[in-house]
Amino acid sequence: MDRDSINAFCATLPGAEVSAPFGPGHDIWKVGGKIFAALGAENRGVSVKCADVETAEMLREAGAFEKAPYFHRSWVLVPFGAVDTDEAEHRIRASYSLIRAALPKKVQAALAPL
Repeated sequence: MDRDSINAFCATLPGAEVSAPFGPGHDIWKVGGKIFAALGAENRGVSVKCADVETAEMLREAGAFEKAPYFHRSWVLVPFGAVDTDEAEHRIRASYSLIRAALPKKVQAALAPL
């Protein structure tokens, strides 16, 4: 996957919005005002949240993922070209689902179903 395909995929998720709060070249995807995917200006890949620190560490140890710069240890960077499209979309969808599930019930109810 590349930046354009990741942005296109993120745009299909209910309630997903993109902004550039960190300046030009940063595509930050949010649901309910909370980040679920981030593409940095250096164009290395997409950062996503994992269920916990242990999952993120396991993915990093497997070798295809890296530590996500500037994020908590429960986030990983999925470098462009490191995994196939299905795996990258799975990681983005999992991150989106984690963030969405942590939103207040009222905010969740206002979103279209997955």
